[in-house]
Amino acid sequence: MPAMTAVDAGARAGAGVPAEAVGPLVRGVGVLRRLAEAGGTLSPSALERATGLARSTVDRITATLARMGYVRLDGRDVVLTSGVLELGNAYLAALRLPALLGARADALADELDESVSLAVADRDGIRFIHQATRRRALSVSFRIGDLLPAERTAPGALFATEWSERDWARWHARRAEDPRDTAFPAVPPRPEPAPGTAHDAADTVDADFTDRVRAARRDGWVLDDQLIEPGLVAVSAPVRDPRTGRVACVASVVSHTSRHPAADLPATLLPRLRTAVAAMEADLRTAPPPEPGPAPAGLATWTTASKQELGRDFVESLARGLTVLTAFGEGRPALSLTDVARATGLPRATARRALLTHEYLGLVTAAPHEDRAFTLTPRVLDLGFPPLSRTTLPRLAEPHLRALADRVREPAALAVLTADGTEIQYTAGAGTSGVLTVRIPVGARLPAAATSLGRVLLADTGAPASPGLAETRTRGYALVDEELESGLRSVAVPVRDRTGRAVAAVNVATHAARRSLEDCVRHLLPALRATADDIQRDLHRASRFTRVPTT
Repeated sequence: MPAMTAVDAGARAGAGVPAEAVGPLVRGVGVLRRLAEAGGTLSPSALERATGLARSTVDRITATLARMGYVRLDGRDVVLTSGVLELGNAYLAALRLPALLGARADALADELDESVSLAVADRDGIRFIHQATRRRALSVSFRIGDLLPAERTAPGALFATEWSERDWARWHARRAEDPRDTAFPAVPPRPEPAPGTAHDAADTVDADFTDRVRAARRDGWVLDDQLIEPGLVAVSAPVRDPRTGRVACVASVVSHTSRHPAADLPATLLPRLRTAVAAMEADLRTAPPPEPGPAPAGLATWTTASKQELGRDFVESLARGLTVLTAFGEGRPALSLTDVARATGLPRATARRALLTHEYLGLVTAAPHEDRAFTLTPRVLDLGFPPLSRTTLPRLAEPHLRALADRVREPAALAVLTADGTEIQYTAGAGTSGVLTVRIPVGARLPAAATSLGRVLLADTGAPASPGLAETRTRGYALVDEELESGLRSVAVPVRDRTGRAVAAVNVATHAARRSLEDCVRHLLPALRATADDIQRDLHRASRFTRVPTT
């Protein structure tokens, strides 16, 4: 477990927390952070140990987070769900950089066949906001939202060229307190120094970093020669804000010494990186002002209703405090207290205490001038984003398929169309305990034209359709009666991505002796459509700033 931060210590001991801070909100944020650090899953007893909170407090917090759709209670475990991504999405949407520059980073990754990342400064660290990774056996494992110490990265040296004396003092203090980087779970900790050499080792690291910062200021780019772990190399260049000239983010091409020796990167990768960076800066100069998206509505009413329904198991101050973060977004990067209260429907006093708490936790920052406009910080990504940024459609769908199978007492499955369009491949499923049931393993393939899953996907391809597929396209579902196998009936509906394209399909299968065709349409189809809607909601949330593979 990473080293305890000052915020965690205050939350545990009750010391150092501002008088107006919302205690349940401090504790709830701590629970989300511990879940994220653990990969997204912990038992309540493990959360109790990790946070130092009483078990009853952990139970009330997780019940509240479950009501909000941020976690689910899966057997004995508390599991982060895609709902919590709305917090990180609010920060990334307000930042705009992933939306404006992500396509350029993806194109560079395709051109070079190397991983490309975009990172922003986070105090004395760097945090990834976009990743275009290569799918190969030896690839980079960093995720959107991961925090790395500045001195162990190439972007860190570029950001440090703009550090103030206060920033350098904070960096030195952190290095002295945590010389092995145990507070950064995304990187391997530094090795324990030999007895009597700790001071010399720290001096070496500090001197090396200051030398690289000096070189970055001179050259305008930085080389990472295995700073994080052996074999990992990168070259980075700054993308500057056209309004201020300061570093808005840093673009990096990441490789391995087996593909590109570090000494070769300035000649092989840097020229194309600089070309891409110039295009990114041009995009920033010409980007039109954002159109503010719709602010969240009815949040205060929803939290009140949830409190009335669940009683003491729902911590309303925690729920209201977290909803404050969702008031920010595209076209709403900086909000006053009045703006936040209006967007959430919360009383000004409630919104104010929540904002002060988030400021203490490092999740928002306030401008020093009189109107005190608040903005989100990169640390919002701590709240569950990294472990969910590499999710897949089957992982998103599995809990919904289990709930559907339990509800209708029939097996449910998710499938995709193969590249040639002739078959479907099962990617997730949930069975039942009946004696006579459908059992098709994940990975199995079947003829697309003979299955409800395949027909609903073929109907959406845009190609000229047969009368049967045209009918399927019109009504939005496919019903297959004993065509694949005698006695087998199934009904399927599509699962659509953010563009409206059917990327997968979900079905329920049954035996002809159990359900008539009319019963399949009347009773199974509504539950199936509701499940597809739930999967689509999670997919749209998860894919807003990340790529979600369908298999």
